Amino acid sequence: MSLPRIIAYGVLTLAVWKLIQRRASRKANALNVAGPEKDHWFKGNLESMFVDGFERSLKVAADYGGLVKIHGLFGEKWLYVSDPRALHYILVKEQHIFEENDGFLCCNQLIFGEGLISTLGEQHRKQRKMLNPVFSTSNMRELLPIIQTISNQLKSILVANLSDHTSVEFDVLPWLSRSALDCICEGILGYHSNAMDTGNNNEYIEALRMLGPFIGKTMFFRSLVPIVMRNLSLYWRKKILDWITLSWLPTETMKNLRELRRIVEVMDSASRTIFEEKKVALNQPFPTPSQSSWETRGRDIMSIMLESNASSSEADRLSDAELLGQMNVMIFAGLETTTAAVGRVLYMLAKHPHIQERLRAEINDTMTAYQSSGVHSHAKDNNGSVRLSYDVLMSLPLLDAVVRETLRVYPSLPVLTRRNIEATSLPLQFPVRSASDEETSTVLVAKNQRFVMSILAANHNQAVWGEDASDWKPERWLDSSQGETPGVKNGVRYTGVYSSMCVASNSFVTYVQLNVLQDDLPCRRSFLHVRCQFF
Repeated sequence: MSLPRIIAYGVLTLAVWKLIQRRASRKANALNVAGPEKDHWFKGNLESMFVDGFERSLKVAADYGGLVKIHGLFGEKWLYVSDPRALHYILVKEQHIFEENDGFLCCNQLIFGEGLISTLGEQHRKQRKMLNPVFSTSNMRELLPIIQTISNQLKSILVANLSDHTSVEFDVLPWLSRSALDCICEGILGYHSNAMDTGNNNEYIEALRMLGPFIGKTMFFRSLVPIVMRNLSLYWRKKILDWITLSWLPTETMKNLRELRRIVEVMDSASRTIFEEKKVALNQPFPTPSQSSWETRGRDIMSIMLESNASSSEADRLSDAELLGQMNVMIFAGLETTTAAVGRVLYMLAKHPHIQERLRAEINDTMTAYQSSGVHSHAKDNNGSVRLSYDVLMSLPLLDAVVRETLRVYPSLPVLTRRNIEATSLPLQFPVRSASDEETSTVLVAKNQRFVMSILAANHNQAVWGEDASDWKPERWLDSSQGETPGVKNGVRYTGVYSSMCVASNSFVTYVQLNVLQDDLPCRRSFLHVRCQFF
C-alpha cells in the first residue's frame, strides 16, 4: 500500500474515532424526547429529512411535535426544533449560549474565507456592526434601478421565447438563476457579470452558479472537516485532499470533491482580483476606460462597505480578508435564496390563476395611476415603460401578500443549526412526548448538543397558523375579518423579522421579486404555463 493511501486511511480513522468518542461522551446525557427510528447506520435521518425531504421534515414535526430527537451521522443524536418558545429561547433570550456548529463554520471558512457565517465571538460581532448599516433601507433604495433594469432584460428574453400559442412549456429556472446572479453581482460588487448572455464563457460566473449544488453533494463530509482542521496544518490538509481525490474514494465522490475544490479556487482567485480592482477604482475620482465593468460604481454594497470601513476607527475596522469573506458570502447567499424565492412565486401564480389575475389588475392599475399623476413622469426605462418607485412597490397589498406567503410556505433557507456551549433547560410552548411516552414541557440538554431549527416546520405549524397552514393562501395576509394576525393564535407567535414568520433570507429576495413581478410579465397566460424543476 502506498504512503499517501496509508496517510489518507489514517486521517479517516482518526476522524471516525473522534466522532465515536464524541458520541460515547453523550450517552450519559441521553435526550429524554421521542423521535423517529434511524433510517441508516451512517447517515441516520439526515438524508431522508434534508435531501429532497420537504414532506418528510413536515411529517416528523407533525408526528412528534416541536422538539424531536433525530439521528445524525454515526448515530449522534440531534434535536429538531420548531416549537415557538424553544426557538425564542435559542435565538433571542439565551442566544449567547448557542453557537453555530463547528462543521458549518469550518466548511464556510474553507469555501468563503473569514466572512460573517465563518466567525464567532468578538470577530462576529464586529462584522455585524459593520454590515448592519450597510443594508439600511436608504441603501436598498439605491439598488432598485439596478434590479429594475435587469428584470426588464429578463422579461425581454423570456417574451422572445414565447410563441403565439395559448400554452407554452418553458423552464424558467435557469433564467431566474442567471438574472439573480446579475442582480447580486451588480448590487453587491458593482460588477456587470452579463450572466444572461449564454455565450458569455466567464469561468467566475459559472463557478458561482455551480457552487451551491456541489456544496450539497459533499454535505456528509461536513462533520469530518473540523477534526481535520484542528489536527493538521494547511500543508498537510492540501496534501491529503490531493491524495483522496485522486485515489481511493468512490468515483462519484472523488468527482464531486475535485469539482468543488476547483470551483472554490476559481471563485477565490476571481474575487481577489475584483476586490483589488474595486479598491483602486474607489480611490479614483473619475472612471477610466479600463473600469467599464463598474457600472454601479459608488452605489453598490461593496463600495458602501469599503467606504464605511475606511472611515471606521482602527478597533472597528475589518481586514481585507474579512471584507473579501463578506463579499463571497453575500454573493453566494443572495444567489441561491433569490433564485428559489422568485421561482416559487412564479410557480405558485401559475398554479393559482385567480390570484394571478388579481395581481395583474393590481399592478396594471397602480402603473396607470402612477403614470397619469405626472409627478413621476421621469421614472421610465429606455423602452418607455413606467418604473414604480420603492415606496409604491412596497405599498401594493396583494403583491406584498404573495411575497409573504411564498416565503412562509417555502422559506429560502429551511433550517438553521446551533450547538449549546452550556448545559441548559429548553422550555416548550407545546408539550411533547418524552422517550418514556410521558408528556413534558421542559427538556434538559447537555453541553454541546446539536440543534436543527426548522424554519420550514415552524411556518407550517397548525397550532399557530391554523389547519390550512400548509396551503398557499396570500389572502391570509389581507383578511383581518377574524380579528387575528396571521401567525398569531391565542397569543402564541413565532420570533421573526417578517410578520411573525421565521424567515432566513436576504434583502435582495424581496426586491427582485417585486421587480420580476412588475411590468405585467408573470401575468401573461402563455408564460405562466411553466416547468420549474425544484425537486
